[in-house]
Amino acid sequence: MVTCSDLEESVLERIAPAPDEIAHINEVARKIIALVEASGIAGGMIVGSVARNTWVRGDRDLDIFMLFDPALDRNELEVQGLSLARKIAAGCGATYREKYAEHPYINANIDGLDVDLVPCYRVSAATEIQSAVDRTPFHTRYIRERIIPHVSDVLLLKQFAKAGGVYGSDQMTEGFSGYLCELLVLHYGGFHPLLESAAAWRPGTLIDIEDHRQKDFSDPLVVIDPVDPKRNVSASVSVARMFEFVELARGYLENPSPEFFFAPVPGVFSQAELKAELDMRGTHLYAITFDTPPYIEDIVVPQLRRSMDAVRSLLERHDFVVNRADCAMLPERCMLVFELLFEDLPSVRRHIGPPVWNRENAAKFAAKYEDLRHIELFAGPYIEDGKYIVEVKRPFTSVSDLLRSHQVLDVGLGKHVKQVMEDYWELSRDEECWSEGFAPFLSQFVRYESPVMRIKRLVKGIEDRSE
Repeated sequence: MVTCSDLEESVLERIAPAPDEIAHINEVARKIIALVEASGIAGGMIVGSVARNTWVRGDRDLDIFMLFDPALDRNELEVQGLSLARKIAAGCGATYREKYAEHPYINANIDGLDVDLVPCYRVSAATEIQSAVDRTPFHTRYIRERIIPHVSDVLLLKQFAKAGGVYGSDQMTEGFSGYLCELLVLHYGGFHPLLESAAAWRPGTLIDIEDHRQKDFSDPLVVIDPVDPKRNVSASVSVARMFEFVELARGYLENPSPEFFFAPVPGVFSQAELKAELDMRGTHLYAITFDTPPYIEDIVVPQLRRSMDAVRSLLERHDFVVNRADCAMLPERCMLVFELLFEDLPSVRRHIGPPVWNRENAAKFAAKYEDLRHIELFAGPYIEDGKYIVEVKRPFTSVSDLLRSHQVLDVGLGKHVKQVMEDYWELSRDEECWSEGFAPFLSQFVRYESPVMRIKRLVKGIEDRSE
């Protein structure tokens, strides 16, 4: 019988960085740091998982911070920082592009590595930061001083979270960052103790390693930053991702298997398979697609979610029942998708008015529908259970008509989403929603399941095919 320790040792053999990877990434880092230092205007520092030796084999990310004098004006920091970063990237013969977080930085491909060159202030304490990125060097120092006995635990946790689909603090994932994984391992003392505790997590779980919290938080998981008592490191973790991690922890503890670290790749529906699946469900998909706004994911994704919620509310106000809704962002196109339990309604809609004993409002209600009798009234006003009732003409009897109407643009869409949709958007129904780019997203949307249920189904499918 394979024990947890045997399994995890075999996993570590596959995910620990190979010696040639370590040598290559360190060589590139030293070269870039030397170029930063040679500029005479900034110091260089490796941050992130490479600096802390907690990166998983195959990761090609390298974060180099360029530390400037804190007396420098913010605008000048951006100007000098970007100028230096461009010179370094060009000097390395790299392709690069400008990206934005709290302020601009350069992302470059240098010797096969994805390198971020980020300007920040060289402050003496985390409490003196002038921008969010100034905090990162303190994170690196804090972890580096403590993590050596737990590096293997962190590698296991990161691979576990990646395979489970809960790794990443980006807006689309809403999961666990690398820094958060490191802090959880430090707090609980290892991978197994973390899973055993996480299996019993509840909303409002609080972790304060340094016991120095200076602010209350309402997030489902609160992990106070050891270098900033007013910051929740796990603020990005949604309720869904938190309890998917809880389920993964329980599932692994009950039945440890390699699939918790290397999950089988889910199948992707063809257009015909999507149609067959919808036919079996008896529901209908409607997708609104449009050009991706020219902004970073951190800006676009919250607007996609806001737009999705607004359109869902529009549908439900018109009595169309939405089973589920979701959104996706590709480099060129975005999609809002809705699964409807039905797509057509009768022309008549029942509308309940005020109680008759509310004399003033009842009189206004009766007068309003008396005036509109010849336009939209099927029956009423009549009195039922002491209230006025009218049966009026429904403005939209089909989902398609509603979603093609101008009302979609008037429901509180995200600012940049609305701007691109005002130019053009497409509405698709059922298998017409399918495209090669969105096929993985739609497949996951239709066959929605929790991480452990997905692992069990995929493993069973593999076992069935091998018999």
